[in-house]
Amino acid sequence: MTPATKICGVSTPEAVRATVEGGAAFLGFMFFARSPRNIAPDAANRLAPPARAAGVKIVAVTVDPSDDEIDAIMAGLGPDLIQLHGKETPARVREIAQRTGSGIIKVIAVAEASDVDAAKAYEPLVEHLMFETRPPKDADRPGGLGVAFDWTLLKGRRFERPWFLAGGLNPWNVADAIAASGAPILDVSSGVERGPGLKDPALIQAFLDAARRVT
Repeated sequence: MTPATKICGVSTPEAVRATVEGGAAFLGFMFFARSPRNIAPDAANRLAPPARAAGVKIVAVTVDPSDDEIDAIMAGLGPDLIQLHGKETPARVREIAQRTGSGIIKVIAVAEASDVDAAKAYEPLVEHLMFETRPPKDADRPGGLGVAFDWTLLKGRRFERPWFLAGGLNPWNVADAIAASGAPILDVSSGVERGPGLKDPALIQAFLDAARRVT
């Protein structure tokens, strides 16, 4: 089955256009000051209309957001989904879902098989799960580092919610990632960049083309 796709950390009209024209299902805007992909909610909202018109789901990517940050994102962008990429507890996930009315994507950091089991606590609360590489202890952000984990840790696992595979994906390893993990949705950020935070429309197109070729 051909996987769905998400292009994350988009910040230019050219990247939005490549995402939409390439047939991605999700487009992510990053709201985290330490990320090279950080963007303001009103700027994201100015970029979003072509994606909304095409039926692409708009995702607000956050890391342990405060209520004020969540409120600003909802007022400025009004995303379809909020991605929680920090250490949010199940109770905090529930609070954010109730506060916003948006669907939630909860990111689970993975380094070993036991990490995958953490998803169970979040499944009743979210619309999607995402499995991402656990960052090294000295990392200044929890994702977007271009590093893969052992994708076979997810092979054959069954979850109550649709799930994303993230971490280290690029146009050249899409088929391997699907074969190893069985992921129904792929999320890419740094793997389609020509430099930190600089999305390359040609690489976005190549990634989406590669995903379409998977059967």
